Amino acid sequence: MEREKLGSRMGFILLSAGCAIGIGNVWRFPYITGMYGGGMFVLLYLFFLIAMGVPVMTMEFAVGRASRKSIVRSFNELEGPGQKWHLNGYLGLAGNYILMMFYTTVAGWMLYYFYQMLLGRFAGKDTEQVAGMFQSMLEDPVTLTVVMVIIVAAGILVCSMGLQKGVEKITKIMMVLLLFIIVILAVRGMTLDGGMEGLKFYLVPDVQKMKEAGVLETIVAAMNQAFFTLSLGIGAMAIFGSYIDKKRTLLGESVNIAILDTFVAIVSGLIIFPTCFAFGISPDNGPSLIFITLPNVFNHMAAGRIWGALFFMFMTFAAFSTILAVFENIISCGMDLFHWSRKKSCLVNFVLLIVLSLPCVFGYNIWSAFQPLGAGSAVLDLEDFIVSNVILPIGSLIYLLFCVTRYGWGFDKYLKEANTGEGLKIPKGIRIYVTYILPVLLIWLILQGWFG
Repeated sequence: MEREKLGSRMGFILLSAGCAIGIGNVWRFPYITGMYGGGMFVLLYLFFLIAMGVPVMTMEFAVGRASRKSIVRSFNELEGPGQKWHLNGYLGLAGNYILMMFYTTVAGWMLYYFYQMLLGRFAGKDTEQVAGMFQSMLEDPVTLTVVMVIIVAAGILVCSMGLQKGVEKITKIMMVLLLFIIVILAVRGMTLDGGMEGLKFYLVPDVQKMKEAGVLETIVAAMNQAFFTLSLGIGAMAIFGSYIDKKRTLLGESVNIAILDTFVAIVSGLIIFPTCFAFGISPDNGPSLIFITLPNVFNHMAAGRIWGALFFMFMTFAAFSTILAVFENIISCGMDLFHWSRKKSCLVNFVLLIVLSLPCVFGYNIWSAFQPLGAGSAVLDLEDFIVSNVILPIGSLIYLLFCVTRYGWGFDKYLKEANTGEGLKIPKGIRIYVTYILPVLLIWLILQGWFG
């Protein structure tokens, strides 16, 4: 069976960027930026994105493109006789499944909020009532299951239509809409009375604030965000590498994807900070900002129902673009491992993904007594910890070591694959950095995640 190919370079860039652009960019990036001194954090983030994220991305793409296989088979094609690198394929596949075990649920929340905002269900509600709406959504297993199943069904349907006609076509439309909506929302945020204060807080470097948060803590947070924003380590990028031709170098493409990913993260801040400051609200922690604070803000805004619906539509697209990319990876693993047709792999995974997503749904209601990471935690927190702190960084370290050591594929073969085509070339002089310094930085990041 001949391997499918993407129809265009733009499709490849938007698909890969869509995978990287997720909920983390939109709610985690602005909040962390505010916490660690605004502009200083943004500068550090950009530095680590170039120094750590982009090199590993080129490696994941190189393994995908050279092997023309999904993560479960890519290392088999490139490793030497008797080597065990291919075991990372199973770790990566597990990572894809565990990521989707909670991501489908959170995407369902976004979809539910878009629907509620569209119907004007938040209008006239005070802060406590809005917080109550979020809580009652979480406590209702039926609602959460229904929206999760809608998300899984939509993702599988798109993937079943094929790589070019389904995944590539829908992602292109969605990403163009996402970029259009985000710019409109940012312009709206910056033109609100008092919005400029939020902009200052967000983008002007505040060394004092960074010192208060701790310089080392700020550096670790910037490394973390820069590295994890690109969804590296589970083969989610390698799969798209396996679908492209050799016309362009992989560094050039990786830089384009990182720019698009960063653009969305930074523009999200241009929406959230001016809006919060205009209404005298602290841009506080994670989920409550999106699901409790912002609906209140839209309530007080002229045409707030429209702006709110647009915002949650954008959030749904951000989540769904990641879901499509990871579903494609999972489905292609089924095709590579068991020689299933695309349709059969879609059907099996449709059932599997729904069943696997249920623990996260029940974690907020039926199983709420189970608090795996201490008081107040839920199943989602455990799943997120396993993916973010264990599988992504360890998978990335394995890709890195595979590409730079003589015990793996080797630096010369990696460099040749990455530099094939037109565009930015990786200099040979990077060898010392990627072989001796980058692995140490990654190991340090892994240990920080576990013990920090």
